[in-house]
Amino acid sequence: MKTWLRNFACLCLGLCLPAVLSADDWPRWMGEKMDGVWRETGILEKFPEGGPKVRWRMPIGPGYTGPSVANGRLFVMDRTKDEDKGLTVENDIRKTGAIPGGERIQCLDAATGKELWSHQYDCPYKIAYPTGPRCTPAVDGDYVYTLGAMGHLKCLKVADGTVVWEKSLTELYGSKPPPWGYASHPLVDGPRLIVPVGGEGSAIVCFDKLTGEERWKALTVSDVAYSPLMIYEQNGERQLLAWNGDGVDSLNPESGAANWHVVFPEEKAQPAATTIVTPRMIGNLYFVTEYYKGSLLLEIGSNPPSVKEVYRTYKTDPRNENSLNALMSTPVVKDGHIYGVDGEGEFRCVTVEKNELVWRDKKVFAKNPAMFGTLFIVENDGRYLMFSDEGELIIAKLSPSGFEQVDRTKILEPTGAARGRKIVWAHPAFSNGCMFARNDKEIVCVELK
Repeated sequence: MKTWLRNFACLCLGLCLPAVLSADDWPRWMGEKMDGVWRETGILEKFPEGGPKVRWRMPIGPGYTGPSVANGRLFVMDRTKDEDKGLTVENDIRKTGAIPGGERIQCLDAATGKELWSHQYDCPYKIAYPTGPRCTPAVDGDYVYTLGAMGHLKCLKVADGTVVWEKSLTELYGSKPPPWGYASHPLVDGPRLIVPVGGEGSAIVCFDKLTGEERWKALTVSDVAYSPLMIYEQNGERQLLAWNGDGVDSLNPESGAANWHVVFPEEKAQPAATTIVTPRMIGNLYFVTEYYKGSLLLEIGSNPPSVKEVYRTYKTDPRNENSLNALMSTPVVKDGHIYGVDGEGEFRCVTVEKNELVWRDKKVFAKNPAMFGTLFIVENDGRYLMFSDEGELIIAKLSPSGFEQVDRTKILEPTGAARGRKIVWAHPAFSNGCMFARNDKEIVCVELK
């Protein structure tokens, strides 16, 4: 009898194990591989009546920081002690000057939402859209790395929030935060932590991730901007690709040595380039898109590092463009086509080869026009999960034939303000069959299995 029970238990464990192993962590911006793909299976095809189950919800302060999830823990940042003044300023900090307040790093139990630890520090804001911090925490083993809106870079222990090392980038390098605050997520690369900083010769700085010691610094640029850094690897050669206010730079990630530079945009007239969208790698092609200055496609060469411009789509008025001019939403690429949202909330499909318009759709956002409309788009098992800045989660299929909505449901109420609309500009995390999303008042865990 005991043998039978033991064999039965082993059989049950064997049946359950694949489901456990299929769970994904979301430890950094855009997920495990930083490609915006959620690889878990068994995710619902349509929402149940009344919407998906909310496993938990917890109060949170204002901020644009999306959560990261690793090993059963959730990490997120928010704004403290500013009495929500940052929610009312929007894009003109000159009206209010410096705003007193602080920033907080929280670690929550991903299963229950219970706070495990938090770390707070004073941080007056002198930036536009001063709602709260922007960067997604980067979890790497026993450590989590955070970058606040005013340049507070920290390494903390995952277990208890102990500060291992910290830097004030503005004090250390004599730099100023970008006009909209530091927003380029810290990049962990092997033993290195690489971040855009600013200042003379320190547009990008590489630190030892365990000690905080500077390993190298490189470049002087007009604006370090907001777009995430990326590593491109081909034929055993690795390049650090950085899109900033002056264009695109390629550096050696181990030494900081410069490989090449492409000026983008060529025209420096106002409005200045809003370098926000995460670049997409399409094989050896590097694609960036910008609302006011158009899109750029580069062909990257290796051994030695080289670059060839394929096209740029600059026109004087992006509203009349037949290409993709995205403002903040990172596009997705599939089978020779790019799908993304332009600066006025219009969903577009263009070809990779020439950036030629295939179709446009204005029905994605419930309220139109959706100026500066954003979608955080994640691929999952042949379809796409899209979290809109209206607080809705959309299940959709994308193809050259058009946008096909499968289902949509309300998850959160928009709480921020931008261009006459209420918005949620914090991206969610997807892990262990759930979506974790926040606005400026609460963070929720929604079951999607």
